[in-house]
Amino acid sequence: MAEPETETTPGPLQALVGRYLAHLADERGLSPHTLRGYGGDLERFVTFLSRDFLGRPAGALAADDLDRLAVRSFVASLARSGLARTSQGRALSAVKGLLRYAVREGALAASPARGVRTPKAPTTLPRHLRPGEIESLIEAAGEPSGRTSDPSDQALGRRDRAILELLYATGLRVSELTGLDWPDLDLGARVLRAFGKGGKERMVPFGREAERALRAWLADWPEVRQAAGAAVRPEDEPVFLNHRGGRLTDRSVRRLVDRAVESAAIASGVHPHTLRHTFATHLLEAGADLRAIQELLGHSSLSTTQRYTHLDVQRLLNVYRDAHPKAKGG
Repeated sequence: MAEPETETTPGPLQALVGRYLAHLADERGLSPHTLRGYGGDLERFVTFLSRDFLGRPAGALAADDLDRLAVRSFVASLARSGLARTSQGRALSAVKGLLRYAVREGALAASPARGVRTPKAPTTLPRHLRPGEIESLIEAAGEPSGRTSDPSDQALGRRDRAILELLYATGLRVSELTGLDWPDLDLGARVLRAFGKGGKERMVPFGREAERALRAWLADWPEVRQAAGAAVRPEDEPVFLNHRGGRLTDRSVRRLVDRAVESAAIASGVHPHTLRHTFATHLLEAGADLRAIQELLGHSSLSTTQRYTHLDVQRLLNVYRDAHPKAKGG
């Protein structure tokens, strides 16, 4: 005799969501942070269907209960709640992905989300640093305020400089930087191997300044690593360490950038990702091909990289307005 269904027993739609999230984790290799975001969006979708749209328990819902009106109504409910358009778009993307997965599984003949347009997000230009600002920031990282004369403290100053030199030289994401192991770097050839979103691998070159900063940090690395009581040779070991000798975290990189910004007296709004934007903008301003910048940044779509063309247009407009006689005054 079958056991009666309880409130904790997932219904058909809830089970589909669970399988889809497992698919994203196992087959697509999405990060835990991204999975939490998708999971929250899909939980919100199921709650909307149950409570506001269909008026039935969540455990009683199945994929074939959905139609285009249900998806459109969900997006409208997000807008009414005051959710930002970027967050609305992410939620709709999660629902569309779920329904495409349902079609592949045979739970639906066609996705009811087809044709539902993503809310248009406002266009924003990412903050970037000018050449003088980036030099000041890197210098401040090596000798931030409060740095003592203690040798281990000085070593961490050289680590911080190497981090900022490498972020600016390569445009790496913070997670890619903190995930680097020494075998991923070829200091002689000045090239590294980065693992981006979805585990995608790419090769990224870097310059002499970053190489010098990395070699200076490498000389200090064994002593700092000893604090963890682990191997002191950099073979198969993390490049960037915290003061306890363990792998540096993304949060620690954000803190060291904050310290450098304060020490260099640079305007607020500068974060580790700002160096990625600065890397791309400076390449574009120097005439680099947009496709090459796309490869270096690890963007899967050229449209993501194309926003830097807007930055360059804005720069040209500013130069024109400042310099052209007919653009002044009025």
